[in-house]
Amino acid sequence: MEFYGRGTEWRHSLDSATSYRNPALYATIPLEMRNRHLILASRSPRRRELLELLGLPFEIRTPDVIEIPRANETPRELVARLSRAKAHAVAVDGRPSALVLACDTTVSLHDGGASEQTLGKPRGAAEARAMLRRLRGRSHVVYSAPTTRDVARGSITNVVTTRLTMRPYTDEEIDAYVASGDPMDKAGSYAIQHRGFRPVAEVEGCYANVMGLPLCHVARHLLRLGLEPGADVPKACQAHTGFACRVYEQIVRS
Repeated sequence: MEFYGRGTEWRHSLDSATSYRNPALYATIPLEMRNRHLILASRSPRRRELLELLGLPFEIRTPDVIEIPRANETPRELVARLSRAKAHAVAVDGRPSALVLACDTTVSLHDGGASEQTLGKPRGAAEARAMLRRLRGRSHVVYSAPTTRDVARGSITNVVTTRLTMRPYTDEEIDAYVASGDPMDKAGSYAIQHRGFRPVAEVEGCYANVMGLPLCHVARHLLRLGLEPGADVPKACQAHTGFACRVYEQIVRS
């Protein structure tokens, strides 16, 4: 079985068990919550990249979920529903200690009315260009919903929001970015971390949330379920993203 994660705080065994290097810390975890097996229900390389920062071993399984909004479904409702569906769409092979982590992300834009419009993944280059032109120089909200599914106890879903303001990039920059192919698998047709395009001028909230996985929220949930991160999560996240986070203290203390 293949595992991901770069944590040095962990030992991996062939039966998927993990052990804490800190005996005192491990002793505080209830017996039924030890040796948790973490499964990431996502094919996203960005979510895998972010989850590796926790220093935990994990397995990847791809959920088979149709990501189509329902009529009159708000962006918040959409990401929560799809995240829960993804978490329950992967098999755990009868392991009662398994923890499944899933997430869904979308972009929401107000176009002058009271309702929000969901901007999902573009269906082609023309739609990607149109989305980026609509977002240019404006503010919008990114919603991500991590779901932690405890096979023995059920699931918890938390919707996290980040408000962004885009810079006034040019049509030529849009064309070059779309030609790179990078927008095609991303909600809103952009990656905040893209080094060439760099579309975002201002971030209010969690940066990793925009990348698709609000890391401090996820770490808090996993800790409560018996998985202690093998790294200083806020420090690792800021080092990885290059973004000086202003909200992590509020998140980890909540």
